[in-house]
Amino acid sequence: MEVTIAVLFIGLVIFFAHLFAVLYAKTRIPDVLLLFLVGFLFGPILDVIRPSHFGAIGQVFSTITLILILFESGGDLSLSGMRQSARGLFGLTIMSFISAMVVSSGIVILFTKLSPGTALMLGAITGGTSSAIVIPVLDKLRMRENSKTTLIFESIINDVLCIVVTFSLISAYQQGDLHIGLMIMRIAGTFILAGLLGVIFALLWSVVLKKIRILQNSTFTTLAFVFVVYGIVEFFGFSGAISALVFGYVLNHISRLKIDLLGNWMKVQPSELNDRERGFFAEVVFLLKTFFFIYIGVSIQVANTWLMMLGLLVTLALFLIRIPIVRLTMPKSTPIKDATLMSIVIPKGLAAAVLASIPLHKGIPGGEIIQTLTYTVVLFSIIISSILIYIVEFPVFGNLYQRVFRRKFSQGE
Repeated sequence: MEVTIAVLFIGLVIFFAHLFAVLYAKTRIPDVLLLFLVGFLFGPILDVIRPSHFGAIGQVFSTITLILILFESGGDLSLSGMRQSARGLFGLTIMSFISAMVVSSGIVILFTKLSPGTALMLGAITGGTSSAIVIPVLDKLRMRENSKTTLIFESIINDVLCIVVTFSLISAYQQGDLHIGLMIMRIAGTFILAGLLGVIFALLWSVVLKKIRILQNSTFTTLAFVFVVYGIVEFFGFSGAISALVFGYVLNHISRLKIDLLGNWMKVQPSELNDRERGFFAEVVFLLKTFFFIYIGVSIQVANTWLMMLGLLVTLALFLIRIPIVRLTMPKSTPIKDATLMSIVIPKGLAAAVLASIPLHKGIPGGEIIQTLTYTVVLFSIIISSILIYIVEFPVFGNLYQRVFRRKFSQGE
């Protein structure tokens, strides 16, 4: 009977995911929010589904979803968009992350008994945005290509920053010594080498892709190779996320990049993905994203009312501090609508939820507070971001929010 109910639930989820997508197109109510609320309803509220039901598969599933989201989004990037987005990308990313760390840890120090070092761990965990949530949300928003690219790369860089800085702070707490130079070198190295490996693997796969297509049912082999690339890069301590994104970009733009060195050397012309393969991967990613957002909703844990209120305060502070940062870092040519959306598309995600349990497992005092606050910030950041996106779509409310950016940014769409 349980199997029957599970199968029925899966079928209904897929059906409603398509319905939510249609609903978003007509009402601008984000389908991401609706899927998240479905998971939250059946998880923490009704206690029908628990994270423990997924076991280790849950984390594997979320990682697979992230890999494929990055791989698919890599195909949608343009070289010109990446060049234009680079102007404000690093300023926005670094300033947002540091400001979020300072604001979050400052509020926590003020209202709890956590030490500054422990509070900074919470700030690092909640300081970034989630690429697994940001990228699907951007698919539905009307923004310039370079604005979307900025937010995509910011979220990916943030994933790495959250992980590296959090573990560095934990190590410093345990050993009593923080090596800032080593941490910066590690962050820079993981981006550069991960990107380079993504290019190399993509070129190699583009050479054998034409031969692979001869085999029956070979479409999944590309996805399998993406997993292999991610696994190898992560094994050597670099960012598998960056490699997956670069792999997807190169494999979708071989002809435009005019890369024929491998073709001349091996006497085989590189191939890029065709429309049938892109359509198939898009369907796979859609299904995985559907269950991923439900899984996030299920994974949220809320118990302490006081900490929930404190988490809401931290979340609101993060949204407020984002506004002046966007004003300072984005070029004047950025449309007001894009700048507005950049200031509100800052949801936290599963990466933060996973990192939240690390201080507790390491036996760091206040680990339970960090975990509960992080879950609460993830919950409220997704809800508030989705609501603000919905509100901005309406002229009356959107104009009120956009007034903050009117003096600096252009009126163009």
